[in-house]
Amino acid sequence: MRLLITGGAGFIGSHFTDLRLRNHPRDLVVVFDKLTYAGNPANLAQAKKSANYRFVKGDICDRAAVIRAVKQYRIDGIVNFAAETHVDRSILAPEDFAKTDVLGTQILLEAVRAHKIKKFLQISTDEVYGSIERGTFKEIDPLKPSSPYSASKAGGDLQVLAYRHTYGLPVLIARSSNNFGPRQYPEKLIPLFATNALENKALPLYGDGMNTRDWIYVADNCSGLDAVLEKGLLGGIYNIGGGNTRTNREITYGILKILGKPETLIKKVADRLGHDRRYALSTAKARTLGWKPQWTFAQALQHTVEWYRDHTAWWQPLKSGEYLKYYRQQYK
Repeated sequence: MRLLITGGAGFIGSHFTDLRLRNHPRDLVVVFDKLTYAGNPANLAQAKKSANYRFVKGDICDRAAVIRAVKQYRIDGIVNFAAETHVDRSILAPEDFAKTDVLGTQILLEAVRAHKIKKFLQISTDEVYGSIERGTFKEIDPLKPSSPYSASKAGGDLQVLAYRHTYGLPVLIARSSNNFGPRQYPEKLIPLFATNALENKALPLYGDGMNTRDWIYVADNCSGLDAVLEKGLLGGIYNIGGGNTRTNREITYGILKILGKPETLIKKVADRLGHDRRYALSTAKARTLGWKPQWTFAQALQHTVEWYRDHTAWWQPLKSGEYLKYYRQQYK
């Protein structure tokens, strides 16, 4: 396959790029990335060692740039990781999310339609379902997004499904639960709290800390996405979750224990606007593709936190500039 991976310099996209180059050595893998604050060229250090890797700096909202890349590399598959993804940022600047996550997806779909691309995989999120008090969400459940971020991702998903219905495009959607692992930009909970603890800074825990998420290690998520791309039924939606429901409070105490840091670093802050209480996914459909997570939560959290401890040169530059002003205002 001649694969265009949009957003491939980001956290999950770069891990998927590495997996694809490793497991599918005949692929040509072209990373197409705007290199925003979360797109880090350092994430692609391993990919650069492959003769089958290419990089194009570009924005999925730039129709001409997308078409140039598709034509130049004779692309026959697209995996769309490119998105604005941070809920807090979506509350402050929702228009950026609508543009990238909805319009950008539509532009990619037009490229699929015009150039007879064989597969398009949309990377989505469990947040499009909203909050669930108990049980798990299935792919057939209605969408009920609660934030500008999740609404923009739901809008992208609906574009994908509409293009399938109207034009018969060869599309797939994967909705992943909360990812964590090495190289995640330190604005998300686990890397933020791990790096703050390493710097002996406060860990700003929202509300009562009991908001619950289904966590999945990034390597397990990427193997699930690969299974969907290779074996998924066209037009299908697949939930990719780790089956590890944990509260933010549990995560916080776990990070402090691994690093041997005091609980006094925890600082409770006002809850986020529209904060969903609980996410959980049924992954029965994805498991029919022969996929299942390989990492236990404890192993993955230990490995992740130790990676941040051992790779200060990766994350310190990200936190030394104008980083997360919103959080800093809360615990300075």
